[in-house]
Amino acid sequence: MQNNIDNENINTENTSSNFIHDFIKEDLSKGGRCEGKKIHTRFPPEPNGYLHIGHAKAICINFETAKKFGGICHLRMDDTNPIKEDIEYVDAIKKDIIWLGYSWGDQFYYASQFFDKMYEFACEFIKNGLAYVCEMSAEEVRKNRGDLSNPAISPYRDRPISESLDLFERMKSGEFPDGKMTLRAKIDLASGNFNMRDPVIYRISHSIHHKTGNKWCIYPMYDFAHPIEDTLEGITHSLCSLEFEDHRPLYDWVVKHINQPAKPRQIEFSRLGINHTVMSKRKLRELVEGNYVDGWDDPRMPTLSGLRRRGYTPESIRNFCERIGVSKVISTVEYSFLEHCLREDLNKNAQRAMAVLKPVKLVITNYPEDKIEEFEIENNPNKPEDGTRKITFSRELYIEEDDFMEIPVKGYFRLFPDNEVRLKTTYIIKCTGCKKDDTGRIVEVYAEYDPQTRGGNTPDGRKIKGTIHWADAKTCIDAEVRIYNNLFTVENPDSAPGSFLDYINPNSLEVLNNCKVESFMADIKPPAHFQFMRQGYFCLDTKDSKDGKLVFNRSVPLKDGFKKSK
Repeated sequence: MQNNIDNENINTENTSSNFIHDFIKEDLSKGGRCEGKKIHTRFPPEPNGYLHIGHAKAICINFETAKKFGGICHLRMDDTNPIKEDIEYVDAIKKDIIWLGYSWGDQFYYASQFFDKMYEFACEFIKNGLAYVCEMSAEEVRKNRGDLSNPAISPYRDRPISESLDLFERMKSGEFPDGKMTLRAKIDLASGNFNMRDPVIYRISHSIHHKTGNKWCIYPMYDFAHPIEDTLEGITHSLCSLEFEDHRPLYDWVVKHINQPAKPRQIEFSRLGINHTVMSKRKLRELVEGNYVDGWDDPRMPTLSGLRRRGYTPESIRNFCERIGVSKVISTVEYSFLEHCLREDLNKNAQRAMAVLKPVKLVITNYPEDKIEEFEIENNPNKPEDGTRKITFSRELYIEEDDFMEIPVKGYFRLFPDNEVRLKTTYIIKCTGCKKDDTGRIVEVYAEYDPQTRGGNTPDGRKIKGTIHWADAKTCIDAEVRIYNNLFTVENPDSAPGSFLDYINPNSLEVLNNCKVESFMADIKPPAHFQFMRQGYFCLDTKDSKDGKLVFNRSVPLKDGFKKSK
């Protein structure tokens, strides 16, 4: 599967580089292990959950590395554990990778399509004295692992080859229950790397597989299957996260002892950590199955489907992955930097709109009751090519309740009695008072407008310190807006005392009803990204929005909490 190419024609000088690229350049050089070959990388997710932002880093590294060197990146479903795997996850993984902007072409594989070949290799290992059937339970294996001063103990290590072959065949035919026997590699019980102390390479599992059904009741372990899959697919570089560094000797051992021309090289990089979230698929599944969140695509989740629903763009995530870099240093990235990357993208590309999230009625008492005006407003000041639209203006408007104070605090420049503000794009108004209900809640604010200030201009040159947005009561429509905050109250819920579930933020979601948005939004379709003026960036919810009911998710607030000095 490895195609010969002219490596000298690959231009790698004007693109970013990292230590992985340096290794590959070395391998492609004259006399290198990949001289004259096409670079093949792979992204091998296990289809037992949805992809998260940590997977996005691995996706970008693998696909971008292949692209840089004129190679190919495969997509492989590592479906060696049938218990929690499902076709739903396969479909979701494909969708996320395509959304991120990558394509695997016709290089799509399942680990399960190699099960027959893996079984053949396992039998060859037994015949060559490199594997044996062990009857110790998992607990017994743990108890007999030894330590740095004492080797492991394995009483079945010298079992005759013929006996192991017979038992392995009977394991395959379903004669034994789960856990009764395993096939172990015969390497080194005294190795300082415990992964090499005769690791299990096959186990019994009477489970229905999503691809092979009940054909198999024995399944290969990841450390055995993965190098075999890489060699059969012709992978040149197996790029994986740092926790597999200690497994590399086992990877190389398996590659060495199977009769295949491909000899892939494993290179490790640090995985992505982000504060105020968890990235373990097991823990994410707990959140979903325990109904702590609204499914895998809940906008508070770090899953790609959740981030997409929240309004993250593929460009912002690719930019984030590129800017955090590739290294072997384990570190945690601030969530605010991910938000910073999204804010940068949306600031350039999101349409501007006016939306009032916590509305209070504003009555302009000297404006004619039957009069309606139209004003022109830019769709996006950063993209003149997006044009303009018309907004209506009348006597009764909605403004944010926070934009009026009957008794203002120091430094407050919005509406209060006798103060003037600009209404975005239209006129300057002067507050004349308010109306309260029996509880003292303000239900209406009153003001007068200055007809000479159309467009917010001040012909007399007077200084106006505040500008507020609004919605026309005659034409605006209702919407639901969801404000999302961190899902966890602590920076690192993984290492906090007790269960990570103890730190779920009860205020991670605030739902605002009866919000007022511009009338043109009645016809928008997802994906639709907006900057609600003075509020933040929002998107139309892809799951709950429907005709007659608009639901918006806040993607990120306007304020950039990321400090560049960090």
